[in-house]
Amino acid sequence: MSASVWPLVRLSLSRDRRSALSSTFGLAVGVASLVFFVSLGLGVGRVVREKVFPVDSSLVEVVPASFSLGLLGGGKLDDTAVARLEALPGVSRVFKKMNVRAPAVTIYRGDFFGRPLHMGLEVLAVGVEPDFVKRDVLMGEFVDPGPDKPIPALASTRLLEIYNKSFAPQRSLPQLSGQMLTGFVFPIDFNRSFVTATPPSASSIPAQAQLVGVSDRALLAGVTIPLDVARRLNRTANLDDVTFTAVTVQTADPSAVPLVVEAVKAMGLSVDDQERRMAENAGAAVAISTSSLALLSVLICVLAAFNIAHAFSAAVRAREKELGVMRAVGATRAALFRLVLAEALLLGLVGGLVGTLVALAAGLALDATATSLLPPFPFKPESWFLRPPWLLAGGVGLGVLAAAGGAFFPARRAAATDPARVLAG
Repeated sequence: MSASVWPLVRLSLSRDRRSALSSTFGLAVGVASLVFFVSLGLGVGRVVREKVFPVDSSLVEVVPASFSLGLLGGGKLDDTAVARLEALPGVSRVFKKMNVRAPAVTIYRGDFFGRPLHMGLEVLAVGVEPDFVKRDVLMGEFVDPGPDKPIPALASTRLLEIYNKSFAPQRSLPQLSGQMLTGFVFPIDFNRSFVTATPPSASSIPAQAQLVGVSDRALLAGVTIPLDVARRLNRTANLDDVTFTAVTVQTADPSAVPLVVEAVKAMGLSVDDQERRMAENAGAAVAISTSSLALLSVLICVLAAFNIAHAFSAAVRAREKELGVMRAVGATRAALFRLVLAEALLLGLVGGLVGTLVALAAGLALDATATSLLPPFPFKPESWFLRPPWLLAGGVGLGVLAAAGGAFFPARRAAATDPARVLAG
């Protein structure tokens, strides 16, 4: 489009500023709504995926089936079943897990990071292979140190978040980080329980646990310890130390997960996808809400496009003699078409930019309000919004597209102006 068109565009728009402002305002409202709600949905979805339900899409959690006929060795997770899982196509690694089948409690009395603490808790413990969590171990080796030394343990990242945002403020306890917890030692008694009866002949197994880090892969409501320690504790308590509670299968690629799941079920085993389904359900709820609001925003832009079509149709009728003169002095039909379309594109560009900037400002204001007014709670994000570049560019592009769509037919009508008929009339 030639540079000589733009002075004519500015002149045409300045003559009917009220109509231009009305069209721009409608586009800005639609674009601002779309960018705001989509960025909010992306931000909330990120919190769900990364903090509330951090699910690795390449992992499959295999557990014994609740009912199995025992065909082909199915229904039992032992070394033979693990070997078969390792041989499945698409599987790159297999990580064994075993619960400490004896109950356990911890009773802590003493200084807790500068505050006195007296608390007793029922504790769950699961043993995992060191390679499964090695990236999160900040101190020492994640192996069995022997019966007379503290057991290395990992706490859940989500459990730490819940402690910091809910438990600690209610009890005036200090806020903690993973680095602060590393090295913390606490007592733990296995084969003892506050809530379930233990056999009179069963003796407790006193031990100490030492936190060596926090991990997204750690047990949420308990501690994660080395697999060899779990086996040793089960063996000491005369409990099953052979079969595994679960096996985490790592696929070479997330696309292989459906085939691996089918093969696992064919072996008579089950897949524990409860957390994955919770993440998917929460993500689906966010996506549906975001899509509904985004659709409403698009409808606003469509209405703005109709408003532009009406305004430009009226403008073309009012400027019919002007357009006829332009045709008479040599302007082509394509030049008139481009002139009217350029006017609409300028309005769309301004409306898209203004709407996008308004959405960004509204998001920043909401983040600041949430930070200052909302109390701390688990998984509270620093920002509720995610603003990828494609979304910002898409907001501006939507404004331009809506304006171009609304002005298309008025531009064709302008291009079809008959100079002889107009000048004769």
